[in-house]
Amino acid sequence: MTQINTQENWILLRGLMREQRHWGAFPATLARALPGAHIVTPDLPGNGQRHAQDSATRVAAMVESCRQDLLARAIAPPYRLLALSLGGMVAVEWAHRYPQEVARCVLLNTSMRPYSPFYRRLRWQNYGALLRQLLLGDQRSQEALILRLTSRRHGAGNAGLLADWLSYQQQYPVSRRNALRQLLSAARYRAPATRPAMPVLVMAGAQDQLVDHRCSLRLARAWQADCLIHGDAGHDLPLDEGLWVAQSLARWLGVAAADHDQACTTPSTCK
Repeated sequence: MTQINTQENWILLRGLMREQRHWGAFPATLARALPGAHIVTPDLPGNGQRHAQDSATRVAAMVESCRQDLLARAIAPPYRLLALSLGGMVAVEWAHRYPQEVARCVLLNTSMRPYSPFYRRLRWQNYGALLRQLLLGDQRSQEALILRLTSRRHGAGNAGLLADWLSYQQQYPVSRRNALRQLLSAARYRAPATRPAMPVLVMAGAQDQLVDHRCSLRLARAWQADCLIHGDAGHDLPLDEGLWVAQSLARWLGVAAADHDQACTTPSTCK
């Protein structure tokens, strides 16, 4: 089997109000599945180590920020982009503006105009809770709400995960202003009329409580892209089913996944 060589840079892009530590164990899981890959997890402005910066209000500006960050670290293209939610919009815009820099796009639980209406891109049932949180919530209630909406792992047994997320927010707080700026950038983004020129894989969790997974289905159909759906995962696919994501990606690339798990060998295709 062909293996990923050390020149293949995989750039992992997170979503709204999330930072690189929210990937958890997934980068290590992905590294085992893609031997030799160089995995990079940059923060978008306003999040994580860049929390003191203003978040961009345009996805295109997020692209430029990421490009500058990588070049400052001497990480050269071509890049393989694996992107979740808002990060998926960044990946698509990057691929559209600079196709020579992007070798592949893997989009996880993303959504964008004109392929899906706003009430599916952010489930209308959550509007009240999200608005109350933005106006009145504290850090603990914010992180608890995000965990409930983005993961199937929000039961009592995951108190440690919630505590970790709260500590991230306390160390690198995302301001309400930056949260609203990120929401604005996502809401106003419109995808290009044509699909990216490079290979695209769309993945989604059918139990996504934040974004209707049919947004991924519509996008994949419109672009005639490869598509995989996990029947039990939520919005944060790498958190809920990181091994499935990594192994499915490795098979898509034609690479033998390490630590092969028979339970994860038959993903559902988009229909």
